[in-house]
Amino acid sequence: MSHVEEDLKYADTHEWVRMDDEATATVGISDHAQHLLGELVFVELPEVGTEIEAGEEVGVVESVKAASDVYSPVSGTIIEINDVLERTPELVNTEPYGDGWLYRIKINDSTEVDSLMSADQYQASVEEEEEPE
Repeated sequence: MSHVEEDLKYADTHEWVRMDDEATATVGISDHAQHLLGELVFVELPEVGTEIEAGEEVGVVESVKAASDVYSPVSGTIIEINDVLERTPELVNTEPYGDGWLYRIKINDSTEVDSLMSADQYQASVEEEEEPE
């Protein structure tokens, strides 16, 4: 079973959001998502200053098995990227909620965060996904 951090909000596309303060947040992909992908070999992140809408593609993570788009769970402006991932993309595998974060964003509307899933809701959706038909 994948680990889910209690203090985060989650998108149904498996990104997480951690509020840094009232207007900025850190975004990454969930432990569940990195498990599905396998060992990451490349991470493509947005440029600082990019304006992004919630649900819009902001990057790509590639593993030895597959490539997957990364979507922004909230609207805003990219203010920082985790450029360490250019050299060590596997940090997303080993520390998806820590040093493996993807980017920081200045949020346009903090109510968007409220509409994301809680840890319990996300855990339930992951378990539902994993159930055999």
